[in-house]
Amino acid sequence: MSKEHTELSPAKKEPGNICELMNRVVYLVAACLAFGPAYPAGAGERSIVDRVAGRDFPSVFQAWSPATNVPNKDRLAVTAQHDLVWHSPRGYGLVWDAQPSGLGEAFTPNSIAAARKTRRALLKLNPNIILIAEIRYRDAHPSFLPKGHNWWKRDTAGGLVRGWDEGGFLCLDFANPRFRRHVAKRAAAAVQSGVVDGVMLDWWRDDEHRIALVTAVREAIGDEHLIIANTNDRTAPKTAPYINGYFMECTLSKTAGNWEKIASTLKWAEANLRPPRINCLETWYHNSRTDLNLMRATTALSLTRSNGYCLFSDPNPLPTPDHRHNWYRFWDKSLGKPIGKGAKKNDGTVVREFEKGTVVYNPMGNRPVTVVFADVRTSLATGMSAKRHRLGCPDGDIYLRVKP
Repeated sequence: MSKEHTELSPAKKEPGNICELMNRVVYLVAACLAFGPAYPAGAGERSIVDRVAGRDFPSVFQAWSPATNVPNKDRLAVTAQHDLVWHSPRGYGLVWDAQPSGLGEAFTPNSIAAARKTRRALLKLNPNIILIAEIRYRDAHPSFLPKGHNWWKRDTAGGLVRGWDEGGFLCLDFANPRFRRHVAKRAAAAVQSGVVDGVMLDWWRDDEHRIALVTAVREAIGDEHLIIANTNDRTAPKTAPYINGYFMECTLSKTAGNWEKIASTLKWAEANLRPPRINCLETWYHNSRTDLNLMRATTALSLTRSNGYCLFSDPNPLPTPDHRHNWYRFWDKSLGKPIGKGAKKNDGTVVREFEKGTVVYNPMGNRPVTVVFADVRTSLATGMSAKRHRLGCPDGDIYLRVKP
């Protein structure tokens, strides 16, 4: 969660009868499905599948808030360091065509043009970046809908329901089928704008009304676009056929059991969600952003147990916007692509080979280990080049092959 955002020319000849009219409607619908949204992808732009597969590792994602330790770098350039990003539609410059904004089911044409310019700039900086829009369905700011609107959720006494303790948001009634259809139309508007590759649904569980919602969203946006849902550290098997990735906002990471659950859920998601898979693993620091061993452990877990994306960020309870983070040199592209699957070793570590090196994850609850190679490797954690490296616990490291 986060504290927070073409016209066809008329035919010259009228159809002669109702059958001809229906045939023409069927043809136009088929053409739209075949050739994509009203605002198609830019010329030369790679497909979603190619961008997900084409990136090098490590891969880092941005959940709403940016990296804040690179102040002298252009904002778009900082964003483009990440391989996957989500914002509210407003975060890309999209403006709903109704007020309050929660009533909108389309974006203003001027905002679409401006937001597509932002998309092109990001893709120029990072040709493999994936852009996602969060579509609110569970809670929203009180200004999202008119006061007293029947899409606000109410308790048994008729009072409005708060979204969460530290936020000022109010819950929305996604048990209402009409509201679910409205959410699906908003998701379709986001992908049809040509600005984003898919949508993100926060606060996710496998319950009746959410399953009905994700079914409607998938039908509305089609098979080629992406859906990611925030399940925290849990699986959601009933949702799996509809979504491409979990946002694993792991609020608990202080015990070995927490890390075992995170790893298990990540492994399950990699095997069971629909392709292309875009699983996003986030943990929070315990003491400060300088908990580098935890940052490395999160990164190494993501690298050894998935082909996904990672993030190490500020804890949500802080008064500042959620998911702010540093950019760490450990995240700079260094590994190329994976050349095998991760494997658990007898010493309790998980190891995976990449084109340019090896990743080792040493989970909480294990013990410090000595990692031994037949050739000299450079540790990204220490900068040391050797055949033997000491790895603490919990921790992870990237060991790069030394060029001759």
